Amino acid sequence: MSKDLLRQRIPEGMMDLLPETAGLLEDLERDMMDLFRLWAYDRVTTPTVEFAACVQTELDREDHLFKFFDRSGRILALRPEFTPPIARMVSSRMHDMQFPLRLSYGGSVFRNTSGRQREFRQIGVELIGSASAMADAEIIALAIEALRALGIEEFQLSVGEMNIFSGLIEECGIGADVREQLENALSRKDLVAIEQMAENHQISEQARRILRRLPHLRGGAEILDEVSRLSDQSAVRSAVAHLRQVYDYLGAFGVQDALVLDMGVLREFAYYTGIVFEGYVAGIAFPVIEGGRYDHLYDDFRHLMAATGFALNLSSLLKFFPRKGLMPDQRLIDGDDPEAVIRRCREERAQGKRTAMALK
Repeated sequence: MSKDLLRQRIPEGMMDLLPETAGLLEDLERDMMDLFRLWAYDRVTTPTVEFAACVQTELDREDHLFKFFDRSGRILALRPEFTPPIARMVSSRMHDMQFPLRLSYGGSVFRNTSGRQREFRQIGVELIGSASAMADAEIIALAIEALRALGIEEFQLSVGEMNIFSGLIEECGIGADVREQLENALSRKDLVAIEQMAENHQISEQARRILRRLPHLRGGAEILDEVSRLSDQSAVRSAVAHLRQVYDYLGAFGVQDALVLDMGVLREFAYYTGIVFEGYVAGIAFPVIEGGRYDHLYDDFRHLMAATGFALNLSSLLKFFPRKGLMPDQRLIDGDDPEAVIRRCREERAQGKRTAMALK
């Protein structure tokens, strides 16, 4: 491809932001950071470039990194998300601070995937050092408040519990090799695939009954009673009790109307270890908010640490907001005396007024 043509293009999945869009994104991010600060979350920043071993943890199931080498031959990568870099930072530089830590972030992330945007603006929070139901409820409530603060009216958060799924799968005697396939099928609510796997792997009729029912367990607190009837296993009952407590706390937060309990919400089994959730907005086919508990991630950094959080894809929401326009409330100073024009512009700017000089 010629250099002339390359100069007019950008890599697939990357983006230019023109002034009106860049200004809008900046304002939205500032509003979100103000909200996070009200909830006592302090902003941190991490490098855009990390060692690949940091952001491609043992919990990853696929390679979605943009990788390259530094001059010493070490493998580097553009960050695909913020959670592992923040775990690295907490483990190496903040481990002696008072926990729990409440941290927020915002910046561009990069994922080498096909069919979707490869660069997008992500904001979010991490609550590190608490395994309590109150911590899970706080994160979910803040995710809902973030969408409300953005003025998004039609959205819903679906909340599940990975330990319910894992406990039921273990009780049914289903091996790890099949579990991942079932997880993917259940998350898609693909009943045909579930039946085919049950047949191919000779899964018992009792297990099939449970697997058929799980995608339909969706609603309020009443579905937790039905989940309890599916299993007597202590791990499942403990997970149900935890989810029930979280749901009650969310009632106190005043956000139950914006969420639904959904046992079909399953997110990367190896990564998440408890409460998981996805937030969908009308008109967007993929989740704009993803989050949950990930207590085992810090094991990769040789620290045992409970943690939970969420990330919001801010770029995906831009279409819901009117553009700011190129020059809002801009004053144009003109005149025959250049020094007088400069002086007037300085006076206007000193008063906080957006001011441009007419250039002759």
